[in-house]
Amino acid sequence: MRTRTGPIPTQLHDPSIEVAGRLLPRYDEILTPEALVFLTELHHRFGSRRHDRLADRMRRRFQVGNGHDPQFRDDTRHIREDADWRVAGAGPGLEDRRVEITGPTDPKMTINALNSGAKVWLADQEDATSPTWKNVVEGQLSLRDAIRGELEFTSPEGKRYEVTATETPTIVMRPRGWHLPEQHIRFTDRTGRTMAASGSLVDFGLYFFHNAQQLIANGRGPYFYIAKLESSEEAKLWDDVFTFSEQYVGIPHGTIRATVLIETLPAAFEMEEILFELRDHCAGLNAGRWDYIFSIIKNYRGRGARFVLPDRSEVTMTVPFMRAYTELLVQTCHKRGAFAIGGMSAFIPNRRDPEVTATAFEKVAADKKREAGDGFDGTWVAHPDLIPVARAEFDAVLGERPNQLDRQRPEVQVAAADLIDVHIGRPVTTAGVYGNVSVAIRYIEAWLRGLGAVAIDNLMEDAATAEISRSQVWQWIHQDRVTDDGTAITREYVEGLIARVLGEVERHDGDRFDDAADVFREVALGADFPAFLTLPAYSRHLVETTDPS
Repeated sequence: MRTRTGPIPTQLHDPSIEVAGRLLPRYDEILTPEALVFLTELHHRFGSRRHDRLADRMRRRFQVGNGHDPQFRDDTRHIREDADWRVAGAGPGLEDRRVEITGPTDPKMTINALNSGAKVWLADQEDATSPTWKNVVEGQLSLRDAIRGELEFTSPEGKRYEVTATETPTIVMRPRGWHLPEQHIRFTDRTGRTMAASGSLVDFGLYFFHNAQQLIANGRGPYFYIAKLESSEEAKLWDDVFTFSEQYVGIPHGTIRATVLIETLPAAFEMEEILFELRDHCAGLNAGRWDYIFSIIKNYRGRGARFVLPDRSEVTMTVPFMRAYTELLVQTCHKRGAFAIGGMSAFIPNRRDPEVTATAFEKVAADKKREAGDGFDGTWVAHPDLIPVARAEFDAVLGERPNQLDRQRPEVQVAAADLIDVHIGRPVTTAGVYGNVSVAIRYIEAWLRGLGAVAIDNLMEDAATAEISRSQVWQWIHQDRVTDDGTAITREYVEGLIARVLGEVERHDGDRFDDAADVFREVALGADFPAFLTLPAYSRHLVETTDPS
């Protein structure tokens, strides 16, 4: 009897993509055979590296949780100390980014954004979009039609919307982060293993494949906001995706331009390295303030009382760790020829309440005045009425100049300890705890119904602000915090607040408040801390199980 030695033969298959979601009218215009072949190639070439990078995240988070504070990397010191390299910078239509409007990609919001008068529209398939299958595919349809000048929309009430602006914003599309799956598309690798597709590669791939050539013909280009990066290795993965994609459709290397959101604590320690890895494709960095606060809480949630933040409303842009992070971002960007884009103030106007509107204008003006004065080249707003407010503050600093890249900020000196200086000196209040519970449940309820950007209590909430709310509750419980009036923050206490919220909200047929409360309990009251609330909420509530046949 012969004994076989060596590796066991493995039956190899051609990689493939299968659409498992329902195919509604016009979906075949996005999910074309050619586009699915491109998605297959993206997953075949880059899917395993994506999983490696996600494993790296878990290791780093474990290290921080066990007392190893992040530091600027020794092994990449040569990149930081080399003064000669620069990023590609602005592509056509990105030279002036002083005001950018953000929002989801449904037809009505797309038209409103294109008519807004902003310089740039962040077409958001990420935190401002609930990733229902309908939103994922129909968002792509909205963008396809808008880029070709074919988009129009009539509301159920009969109101007609169309693009009327003679000059529309440059579109910068934001795909989902590396961590999010797309379970309505299944990828089978060469070994025959089938898994959910990557939300990042699906969002990027469909938009790029269908629109890159048309965008170039329009005098613009395929531009992207890259979310949730945690390392330069993750940036390198995106850069390789961009290079392959450009070759695949036959456009010049460097046509793609990416703006990276620095919205995680690890990324703040690798800004220059991220720019370096993306240098042929990079336009700039953005200070993603809300996710950055969430990342601080997530990484330091178990490290003791000195890392506990007070009420969310007290964590402003002028507290020490936020000030250090934004100052370093502007200095880093301008050193390398990259744009520094500011973040989004959550205050929004209410056209039915002049007092609320006046407060929003005042708060946003102060926020944008600070950013412009600090050297940022542009900023975000979430509502068209805020564009003139933000533009006035940047006009006052920029004048006719399109940016202030020449402002180098040599006086800025940020040490690693400054980026984790979270001492604010304010208490947790009972109102703050209740506000977090209320906002999180109301936001999650809307998210489960397919809404990703929601006005709650005159603030614009998205997935990032909901993450802050639930992660603070989790940390306060696990660090045995007590409010300023002596109330112990326990699971039992928060359960009482959940009951209060459910008793106060206006219920209606088809609402998802009970499901939202269950999600909140899992991500805020559980023993374990899910890295993102959207992961369990998505798999349990947004994945359609209908047989696509």
